[in-house]
Amino acid sequence: MKACVDKDTCIGCGLCAAISPEVFDMDDDGKAKAIENELGEDLLASANEACEQCPVSAITVE
Repeated sequence: MKACVDKDTCIGCGLCAAISPEVFDMDDDGKAKAIENELGEDLLASANEACEQCPVSAITVE
């Protein structure tokens, strides 16, 4: 599974990076970015929580 951030939708609030810093980081443009690697089982729960908590639904985990 991979996490993806829609840069057009992201408002750069940083909540995803706070919830799941192993999966999400803030890019130089102030928007979130996801690690490009496949997510291990140990990261799925926090990635899904970040997805659920995103105020603009910019994150997908699939």
